[in-house]
Parts: sequence; structure tokens; C-alpha cells
Amino acid sequence: MSLLDAAHAAMLADPEDDLTRLRYYRTLAETDLCLMLAEEARGDDLTPHVFALEDGPVVLVFDSEDRLADFAAVPVPYAVLPGRVIVARLSGQGIGLGVNLSDPAAAWLMAPLAVDWLAGVLATEPSETRGRPVAIHAPGDLEPGLSEALAFALAGAGGLAAAAVLAQVAWQDGARGLMLAFVGAKPGAEGPLSRALAEALAFSGFEGGAVDCAFLTPEDPVTRSLMALGQPLALPEPPKPAPDRTPPPPGMDPARPPRLR
Repeated sequence: MSLLDAAHAAMLADPEDDLTRLRYYRTLAETDLCLMLAEEARGDDLTPHVFALEDGPVVLVFDSEDRLADFAAVPVPYAVLPGRVIVARLSGQGIGLGVNLSDPAAAWLMAPLAVDWLAGVLATEPSETRGRPVAIHAPGDLEPGLSEALAFALAGAGGLAAAAVLAQVAWQDGARGLMLAFVGAKPGAEGPLSRALAEALAFSGFEGGAVDCAFLTPEDPVTRSLMALGQPLALPEPPKPAPDRTPPPPGMDPARPPRLR
């Protein structure tokens, strides 16, 4: 069972639970999908095969080549793209999305409005303001949806910051709320980290309001208070660089010395 299958099964098991539906769409956005094409791709120029259904036109995607082959029965052109890229391409065109229609147990049909909604969520850009907290407190107990959202937002943060900490803060204008602070973020990482948080919150069902995102240096006076009063969050290990598989020049590998004649 794929991650998308598991999210689909959980969604159908409790149709009234909005959170499981949001998790399905989040998983769909992160999954590499086989998009069925009408003709062979020419570079980045893709022409999806559009099927006319009673409820309107749809394009089809499958989370494996096997499922695509089961549906088509004959070789067909396709492109493998993340779900987020596919819905962004379809947004605003009045075209729905059929997911895994070759497997009744995993099939899901998204109406054009659902495609547009998902594309809008994935295009969420956090608003940027300047300010400093005037009071810092422990974050307290977190809702399960928020804990899951924070874990999802930090999943790709390995190597992008030295530390992350969550705290309840008060701002100069009297507003209060949660703040996730990244300490020692690498140059250029601010945008991806803040967008990852905004997107994770959009799929979390968290009803407690926004979570502000801040970027601090280790030397910032606020950092010491945050680390003392807030809740540190574990960051994953940075991804390891791909090993260099270039073979050494002849005679340079100590395990395979040159043979002399």
C-alpha cells in the first residue's frame, strides 16, 4: 500500500473528518504521479489526454506505472510530475483530476473546483512583517493537528538552519500567538522555510490561528530567551551528498593496482 493509498483509505473510513481529507490532498501534492498524455512530450511542452466525462473534462494521473498500464492496456505517453505541479498546470482551466481510476479501491475524482482550491493552497505565500516579541512564554500543550503540521514543515529543513524553537509570544501591538523561530538559517533558506510552514498549516486543520515564523541569529538577544523558555524542535539530519561514482584513473585505485607485464 502506497502512502497515497493509506491516506485515501483513511479519508474514506471517516468521510466527515476534514483532517483526513486534508491529509489526502497533502499527500497527493507530494506524490510523484504519472500524468497520461495525448502525445509524446516535447521538452517541457506537455499535452495531457483530456477525457470527456458526464461531469466535465478530466485528466488522469496514477501513482505507479503499473496502475497506468492497467488502465491504458496499451503503451501510452506519460510524464512523471509531482502532484503539486500537475494541479498548478490545471488550475483555472475547468478541468478535473482523476486519480488512480484503474483501481476502484484507490480511485478518487477531483472536480475542477477542488483542483483550483488545492492549487491555491499550494501557492500560499506567507505575509512578511517586521517586528520583535516583547514577551516570551512556553508554548503549552499543542493540538494534534498543529504538532503534525510542525513536523511536516520541518521534515525538509535539515541543514537549512541550526535550530528551531516554538514559543508563545506577545508583540508590540498587543497581539499574542505562537511563533516558530529558526536560528542560524542559511542565506536564502528563509523563503522555503516560511512557505513550508504556511503550507503545512493550511493542510493541518489547525483552528488556533496563524503561527508566525521568525529568523534569528545565534547572537540575537531574543534567541537566548527563546531557547530558555520555548520548546526546541528537532530538525532532521541534512541530506547526505550523493557519493562520487566516477571511477578513478587507471592505477589510482589502491584496491586495484595496475598490472605490469
